[in-house]
Amino acid sequence: MLISLGCDKNLVDSEMMLGGLDAAGYTLTSEAEEADVIVVNTCCFIGDAKEESINTLIEYGRLKKEGRLKALIAAGCLAERYTSEIHSDLPEVDAVVGISSFDRIAEVIKDVLDGSSSDAKDDISRLIYGKKRMLSTGGHYAYLKIAEGCNKHCTYCVIPSVRGPYRSVPMEALIKEAEELVAGGVRELILVAQETTVYGTDLYGEKKLYELIEKLCAIEELNWVRLLYCYPEEIDDKLIEVMEREEKFCHYLDMPIQHSEDEILKRMGRKTGREEIESIVAKLRERIPDIALRTTLIAGFPGETKEQHEALKEFVEKMRFSRLGVFPYSAEEDTPAAAMEDQIDEEEKRRRADRVMELQQEIAFEEAAAMKGRIISCMVEGRIPENNVLVCRSYKDAPEVDGYVFVENAPELMSGSLMDVRITGSDEYDLIGEIYNESC
Repeated sequence: MLISLGCDKNLVDSEMMLGGLDAAGYTLTSEAEEADVIVVNTCCFIGDAKEESINTLIEYGRLKKEGRLKALIAAGCLAERYTSEIHSDLPEVDAVVGISSFDRIAEVIKDVLDGSSSDAKDDISRLIYGKKRMLSTGGHYAYLKIAEGCNKHCTYCVIPSVRGPYRSVPMEALIKEAEELVAGGVRELILVAQETTVYGTDLYGEKKLYELIEKLCAIEELNWVRLLYCYPEEIDDKLIEVMEREEKFCHYLDMPIQHSEDEILKRMGRKTGREEIESIVAKLRERIPDIALRTTLIAGFPGETKEQHEALKEFVEKMRFSRLGVFPYSAEEDTPAAAMEDQIDEEEKRRRADRVMELQQEIAFEEAAAMKGRIISCMVEGRIPENNVLVCRSYKDAPEVDGYVFVENAPELMSGSLMDVRITGSDEYDLIGEIYNESC
């Protein structure tokens, strides 16, 4: 059994581990009580993620005493960062697999079961790609991890120290993987990395994301290409032009900006200010009028004044992002931000995050209501048979983080099918519609 925690980049690693285990002859189960081995692919991005990872290891560790479990393996970011602490504080964990060693999971499990357990931790600059994957997303969409690591060194973030420097996956390997995924039934590819917008700079000496998108869109049976994790300062005219031109590219962009106020952005180590952010948003909306923009923000960063918090709320109201998430600032050890003065009380940080989300909720509900009468392209996710309703996602909705479109009185269609839907109403974040045209 494998439990994948954290982000979609981690999920890709988990799917490659599953593929490797399957190839090694292991039988996979989704029932913890039936498992001889449990692998937990952990996360340590923020405090809540660390707590979830630790609690998950503790929870399944109990099965070693109470059930049939023979081995518990910790993999991923928490395992990479806190190897010695895991061994000293969580003796139920038999071995640790680092973020650049997950392709060795089968041999680690074999060693543990043979009684000669040892960790697998290679240099974090090692890049793993092109491995067999066992998809966990239902088969009609898949994440395509185009790079590993990060060179940005934002003052609040541990990712560069945990996952290493930015390394692009060679383009020919990505195209081969994409073609194999599409041949297996995938109809939507979602491009992910710690930062997608600088893809290729380390391999080719220049940004090549636009070229990768062009080649992916040329894959015949692929319906959608979606792009996540774009830093605003790296969005250039070549990228916008291909987003505008390619019909298969979803008019959706995930662009984490973290804050609006220049002083806070500077303390965060970000490369843009409010004027630059507003400028790129205006350009995107001018060139691609129906684009759905998603962003993430941090509330309660060290030194954030009440006035800056109010300014952030005014910015959110002015920009009216289609999708927005807010995290209370998490002080991560060994980051510059954790050592800054003027740390803000935990309760106040959460209050500030809640206030921004309350404002965004109003905007999102208004945006959903304004969709009534629009005809939009949607992909089938599943069906609620008792209500004769198809559960779909529009081009405006990424899996897991955004809303759904519920299509009433529609014929049975396979997951991954595309159809045009006329929106007839909304229910908070979600839309309600009727089939207008079945595309494929």
